[in-house]
Amino acid sequence: MLEGRISADLLRGHTDTIVLGILLKNDAYGYQIYKSIMDRTDGLYQLKEATLYSSYKRLEKEACIVAYWGDESQGGRRKYYRITDKGRVQYKQNIADWEFTQRILNRLLKEEDD
Repeated sequence: MLEGRISADLLRGHTDTIVLGILLKNDAYGYQIYKSIMDRTDGLYQLKEATLYSSYKRLEKEACIVAYWGDESQGGRRKYYRITDKGRVQYKQNIADWEFTQRILNRLLKEEDD
């Protein structure tokens, strides 16, 4: 049996949605988001920090997230991210788009029983 691989190109287009999905439950700082992705995929998918930080900047510019500095008493200060109402709407739209795309791809890639 052939084993699947994760296409970086395929997932790269969904980085913003992945970040928004993680922020739905709680605010998080950059490394925490990175670690959450690693944990959720059992280490099978790893986003580069530069890709993640580009996503944070893009989502901030689009007002889908807001950033703020934590008030840690020890160690360096951390920049946290919080999803906005606009971000929640965008997340839902991205999920709907992904589900539609999946349906179309499943139809196109399904082997015919002929």
